[in-house]
Amino acid sequence: MVVDRVRLPDGSESTRELVLHPGAVAILPILPDGRIILVRQYRHPAGQSLWEIPAGKLEPGEDPLTCAKRELLEETGYEAATWEERLSFYTSPGFTDERITLFSARGLSRVAEPIPGEIASQDLFEQHHLEGMMASGEIRDGKTLLALLLAGVRALRGSIR
Repeated sequence: MVVDRVRLPDGSESTRELVLHPGAVAILPILPDGRIILVRQYRHPAGQSLWEIPAGKLEPGEDPLTCAKRELLEETGYEAATWEERLSFYTSPGFTDERITLFSARGLSRVAEPIPGEIASQDLFEQHHLEGMMASGEIRDGKTLLALLLAGVRALRGSIR
């Protein structure tokens, strides 16, 4: 973390704390039958395990697509035949420069077991189940909500919390 002195639009000065981040990728893995793979991972700042799409940090100089392929394989054991870069966004620009590149992955085939470690479990979800999870607040991770909404999974039976 760094602390910067900044000049505000009105000319006054202030300080801002900044968490530097190398960047990350997130992957929406869509099976041929339309089900989506989510992983369950403990997130210490949230104090709980969250359902999320696979994701991970970029290594120094790493291309986002290369990172996405690695993370999908490590976290789920799947490879994808087709990749589409959907968008790139800042996660919390008020305090970090973290930028996530979101991909969708199709033509999935299971080629290995996930690498043991951070991921507690994974599951396959149909769209109607994801709609209910979003509406009930069971899915709380921002990148996952954004990816599902972009994919057209809607929380039809309630409001997203």
